[in-house]
Amino acid sequence: MYRAITIVKGNSGWGGPLTIMPTEVCNKVVSLTGGGIHPIAVKIAEMTGGELVDGFKTAVPDEEMFVAVVDCAGSARCGVYPKKKVFTVNVTPVGKVGPLAKFIVENLYVSDVTETCISFAVEGAALTSKDGSAAQTVQGTVALAVTEPKTKAQARAEIAAMNSGKKKNVITRLGIAVGGVVNKFYQAGRETIDMVMKSILPFMAFVSMIIGVIQVSGIGNLIAQTVSPWASTLPGMLLISLICSLPFVAPVIGPGAVIAQVVGTLLGVEIGLGHIPVQYALPALFAINAQVGGDFVPVGLSLGEADSETIELGVPAVLYSRLITGPLAVLIAYLFSFGLYQ
Repeated sequence: MYRAITIVKGNSGWGGPLTIMPTEVCNKVVSLTGGGIHPIAVKIAEMTGGELVDGFKTAVPDEEMFVAVVDCAGSARCGVYPKKKVFTVNVTPVGKVGPLAKFIVENLYVSDVTETCISFAVEGAALTSKDGSAAQTVQGTVALAVTEPKTKAQARAEIAAMNSGKKKNVITRLGIAVGGVVNKFYQAGRETIDMVMKSILPFMAFVSMIIGVIQVSGIGNLIAQTVSPWASTLPGMLLISLICSLPFVAPVIGPGAVIAQVVGTLLGVEIGLGHIPVQYALPALFAINAQVGGDFVPVGLSLGEADSETIELGVPAVLYSRLITGPLAVLIAYLFSFGLYQ
């Protein structure tokens, strides 16, 4: 009997979740990864009872292809099988990209899949539909299956038989190694461009806008007369860091680092205009950032799975410690700034 499984995306993945099950006709789990059958394809075949096939060795008709397991870094392969309405599992963290990106949809594609992302579907869960039609439920579809699921021993024996006598030659091993490196660099380049477009360029536009407002509105002159005397002396910077690190102030001005970004932009303009000596740039950086993380302390402790008592005592402990570490960081930065801009 075939079994239904649910496949979810990995930590850096996209698409899914897919709740799928083979049928009498569509039951081939096709591994299209270099270097033999991928462990993800093995697990899918074991859990569903589908027939495991090495796609580089055996041609499979589209109507018999249940799942295609690929390791595509964003070229055509990750979109070819969704275009054919074949459930596609990508073991690399690639989303809706490539020349066939328009065919990559969440009900046909899931990426960054590891073995922990695959589990048996719960009773009553709706099977993922390929074309948006009404989906069957797991218990309603299991009754249609006519073959017994394979045991792990049977699946391993089948894989061993398929791979017997197929030792990878030097060219194959070299191709797999080079392909892995290229995939990593390709994905790194894509993530870099994505970060530049979504984070760095908007922040540059924000800074440009702030500088324009300062120059046009006369705020710069006000800062030069009020804040600059504080930021141009060591006692003034110590006082700024002390105020920013107060336990009841830090959680308020910390979120998003917006206050620190604005003040940093203002001070940068004043340093550029010569109203604040350039040697105070480094200690000023630490002075206006003494509150950083004050709003994140309880979240960080929770992510670290700290006990409730630890969170209750840890939050005020960290906030109060900033009263010491904030001014101390300014002092250290002040000492290290000697000769820095000579």
